[in-house]
Amino acid sequence: MKLALTFLGAAQNVTGSRYLLEANGSRILIDCGLYQERTLLQRNWEPFPGGPGSLDTILLTHAHMDHCGIVPRVTKSGFRGKIHSTAATREIAAIGFLDYAHIQIEDLEFKRRRHARENRKSPRPTIPLYTNEDAVNSMRFFNTVNYGRPLEIGDGIEVTFYDAGHILGSASLRLVVRANGDARSLIFSGDIGRWNRPIINDPTVFHDADYVVMESTYGDRLHEDPVDIDTMLEDTVRSTRQNGGNIVMPSFAIGRTQEVLYYLNSSLLKGRVPHLPVLIDSPMAREVTEVFKRHRELYDREMTELVRQGHSPFSFPGLRTIGSVEESKAVNDLRESAVIIAGSGMCTGGRIKHHLVYNIARPESTILFVGYQAVGTLGREIVDGAKEVRILGQIYPVKAKVMQIHGFSAHADRDELLRWVSSLERPPRHVFVTHGEPEASQKFAELLGTTKAWSVTVPHYGDRVELD
Repeated sequence: MKLALTFLGAAQNVTGSRYLLEANGSRILIDCGLYQERTLLQRNWEPFPGGPGSLDTILLTHAHMDHCGIVPRVTKSGFRGKIHSTAATREIAAIGFLDYAHIQIEDLEFKRRRHARENRKSPRPTIPLYTNEDAVNSMRFFNTVNYGRPLEIGDGIEVTFYDAGHILGSASLRLVVRANGDARSLIFSGDIGRWNRPIINDPTVFHDADYVVMESTYGDRLHEDPVDIDTMLEDTVRSTRQNGGNIVMPSFAIGRTQEVLYYLNSSLLKGRVPHLPVLIDSPMAREVTEVFKRHRELYDREMTELVRQGHSPFSFPGLRTIGSVEESKAVNDLRESAVIIAGSGMCTGGRIKHHLVYNIARPESTILFVGYQAVGTLGREIVDGAKEVRILGQIYPVKAKVMQIHGFSAHADRDELLRWVSSLERPPRHVFVTHGEPEASQKFAELLGTTKAWSVTVPHYGDRVELD
């Protein structure tokens, strides 16, 4: 049996998740993610090893762009196999692809005009990675699968999707490769969710595996106690409203926005925050929320009961979605305080930049981060305490109050990651720790080495490992 694994992304960094598995003559790509760190964006343009046409199958763990966002570029460049995912992942990915194609075109045009004014050349290509048409065409390669049902994807190769508890439709993958009367099992964690979180179910754990490829985004730290989320959110809303400012939330349209709405709705139902406009200025978030509404079969018990009682977090007094660019601009003309939720979650593009321009220099406003901010992103600069930042080509002083609530994270923290992998009832042959910044991945690998005495490594970008 010959097995080989090549790490083409999310190796000592957080985005661009891509793992190439070669088994029984098949070439299988697990995740097909977009790089989002400024220093690594050029990798999105690099040719795929062997060309996309050499791939037989793509397996997607979930619909976050750092796990699936390069798919339209791969399909337009020659891929002709099948892309397997859950139904919710397919529906959300379709929205994400179109949104990213649109953002690219807008941002490139804005940069083109700015660089022309400044008489300078762009350091990166001035054509989009893919277009709206490429995004639409990529969907014909998708095949949807259900949790817990094995699917044969090659000669002696079987994959089963299990609920990862990360976002709606997210999955951890168990692959079994058989040859010459022997078998090997591989677990790809995808992004591991958290226990006792709202809306969706807890992550699935596994009891047996030969090889494990697992994420480590928060492998070196613990989240705040979830019970503090309500308090921190409520205090921020009340104090900012009292000061006459806005609460501006850079939020991921997929999962995070819906969870924020869950907590805001809960606080409103309890009468612990004043009623004020809650504005979702993200066409993508609006469409993703509709997917959440359609897939009630994926809700956990508490969310199911909340909806049954008529208290859906996706519909409450004061909640409004913003559609057109004109409506988005008009948000800044509001005379009352508002909660403004806009993408992107790391402030790398989209409408959030325009709301930051209006609010970041206002001491009465609050910039509230409710998600992870990768190194090299505008969001990371702000949370790291930058005194001034560059937004849309201009420098702005950071005078607004900056806050971050880690407890919102859909990623397992260090102890939850350890809980997840500790369900294995025998030592795996090897564990590969990925999808984390170097320090986080290394510290978690060391933790596994000391507490489990397992064979563990933190692979580098481009590493190719013969598994057997």
